[in-house]
Amino acid sequence: MLGQRVVTAVILLLALIGALVAGHTVFAAAMSLVIGAAAYEWARLAAHAPAVALGAALVLGASLFGLEVLAAWPRDGAVTAIVVVACAAWALVGPLLLRAEHGGIRFAAGVKSALGVALLAAAWVAALQLYRDGVLMLFSAAAVVWIADIAAYFAGRAFGKRKLAPHISPGKTWAGVGGAMIAVLAVALLLAAAAPQLALFSTWLLQTLPPGIALLALALLVALSIVGDLFESLLKRQAGVKDSGRLLPGHGGVLDRIDALLPALPAAVLLRQLAA
Repeated sequence: MLGQRVVTAVILLLALIGALVAGHTVFAAAMSLVIGAAAYEWARLAAHAPAVALGAALVLGASLFGLEVLAAWPRDGAVTAIVVVACAAWALVGPLLLRAEHGGIRFAAGVKSALGVALLAAAWVAALQLYRDGVLMLFSAAAVVWIADIAAYFAGRAFGKRKLAPHISPGKTWAGVGGAMIAVLAVALLLAAAAPQLALFSTWLLQTLPPGIALLALALLVALSIVGDLFESLLKRQAGVKDSGRLLPGHGGVLDRIDALLPALPAAVLLRQLAA
């Protein structure tokens, strides 16, 4: 299983790099495809029939790509509004997860559907906005989440005893959270010291904001990525499934791979706009 996961991850990484270097239109198309696939899985988790889920996914993916084709990209004020609303929604999801863990909570299908459309679309806008700031800026912002995820996995396996949210995602531990935070902050400080000239998201934060505030911002991004991961786990648990889909061998569905990015990318854009 681990070997299969690694092979799939390498293929996905190469595909991402290819889309990034191929140009804005190709990247927008690739992101629209990814968000459309995730929308299908989200709609299925919300108990919609396959035909309805497929239709919704096609409409959302085509609509997002249409913004690029028709040069109807949101103005700066609209982008700010979109990421602010997305970040506020994710901030509200946190307390709901606490309630789900301790008392139980179920979301109506309509609420799940509306959240899916809004949060997936906001992630697409955020990804394209970061791409406009530079390929390396987008890649390094996403890498914050990937580093956190990898570190959480190994720290949890090595030291994890106390569960983070056993009723939502039994595999996650507080040791994993600590490992994720430490790894992201350590890598950020190391890269900023070793290669300050690189236009990395974490380096930009450390060069733009006071160090303590910059590190706090990175820690908040990690926390948001965990919220995204837990929220998708809650949707799967309520739907009675282990994975959001079976499109990616060893990884499950597309949504399983981007759940932590959904809140982190809008937050990264908001940080850049607030600190600019």
